[in-house]
Amino acid sequence: MKIGVLSDTHGSYQQSKRALEALGPCDHIIHLGDVLYHGPRNPIHASYQPAQLARYLEGKKIHFIRGNCDSDVDCMVTQQDIYHKEAFFHWGELKIYAVHGYEESLEERIQKAKEKGANTLLFGHSHKKLLEKRQGLTIVNPGSTTLPKDGSPSCALYQDGVWTFIELKETELG
Repeated sequence: MKIGVLSDTHGSYQQSKRALEALGPCDHIIHLGDVLYHGPRNPIHASYQPAQLARYLEGKKIHFIRGNCDSDVDCMVTQQDIYHKEAFFHWGELKIYAVHGYEESLEERIQKAKEKGANTLLFGHSHKKLLEKRQGLTIVNPGSTTLPKDGSPSCALYQDGVWTFIELKETELG
């Protein structure tokens, strides 16, 4: 099973495309939110092309989680379901609880994942990569493809039972 995870693309067509190409063919792709809009606290970056990204995402088989910068119009222009703030996926040995991660603390996310019977917690929002085991859960934050707060744009990949980060070549994002 191969699962690609990206988050916080914030309207960057170039970085979103780069992430999906780097992930390659996947059985499932999950986008953890903040798809098109740059958000009021983020700079308008050089690769900000939300209309082009919306067209690019049309018809792609991606599971979307709604982030704090996502709106109903994002669903309309991408023709994607970006309405759900959380999701539970059960694929083989993986039981994934996925959320953007802005309405609750990490401890609250962990508790909810455990209540749902998950063995993996996926979240975004912080724009910082995280991969750790805690309380019987594998916790993964893929970082941000576009506006990383830890120095490098990234996404995450699950393959052959192992989670890894893919560092993305950075475009001029300023």
